[in-house]
Amino acid sequence: MKKATFGPGGNGDWFYSEGKKSTLQTPGWLKEKGLDAFEYEAGNGITGGEATLSAIGEKAREHGILMSLHTPYFISLSGVDPEKRLKSIEYIQKSLWAADLLGADTIVIHSGSAAKISREEAMTLSKDTLEKVAEAVGETSIRLGIETMGKVNQLGTLEEVIEQCKVSPVYSPVVDFGHLNARNIGGAFPDVDSYRRVFDLIGTELGDSFARDLHCHFSKIEYTGAGEKKHLTFADETFGPWFEPLAEAIVREGVAPRIICESAGTQAEDALFMKDAYLALCH
Repeated sequence: MKKATFGPGGNGDWFYSEGKKSTLQTPGWLKEKGLDAFEYEAGNGITGGEATLSAIGEKAREHGILMSLHTPYFISLSGVDPEKRLKSIEYIQKSLWAADLLGADTIVIHSGSAAKISREEAMTLSKDTLEKVAEAVGETSIRLGIETMGKVNQLGTLEEVIEQCKVSPVYSPVVDFGHLNARNIGGAFPDVDSYRRVFDLIGTELGDSFARDLHCHFSKIEYTGAGEKKHLTFADETFGPWFEPLAEAIVREGVAPRIICESAGTQAEDALFMKDAYLALCH
């Protein structure tokens, strides 16, 4: 049976403390540590050139590391300025170009803001953008992932992301458990069943294949009444969510998500902790 896979989002402290400097070294380093996946962070824009991105992709294939790409933060699916909003189509196309060179099978897109307009208006604008993106992109083997978000004034509840994904089959949900927990002021995942409901809802609304091969983010996140404040490490014992009940939910549901850890600097160590905790339940 296919198993869950784990890896970091970007390079953390451990990578650099061992004298590594370039993302070209990342796939080999991750394999050596026992990890399976890597999310290339392009939040500030796609800066790598064709040769560099292709070389990283080759190294990932060589070492069996599954690749994904986080698209630029300035993509705005629900922006009220039409020019800015429709510029997002180009940014997503460029992200797909980079993902293809990296051998990435998924790109991750933020679901949009609802700070200055109603959630209904924000959803209408975001779905219009997503329709235009799907049309511009055409057929692609790369999943366009829409991420659940951590701040209350952002689109990105699980239900909203599922609704956005229904615009076209090219879209898949990316569930950030830390974000969902933060926007629910820490109350989202008290137990195993609360995690299982995420997989069940996605399976019911979008189809079992979406629930089975979910792309996920996981980290502990500090929150306020407005939701997400900052990413933490697994050493934190005040804010959640906790991974162990999720590991149990994954095993009980028989699903095989890819879980990218976005801890603050300890993303590789914490990804390894998650993998070990999960594998301990598989035997």
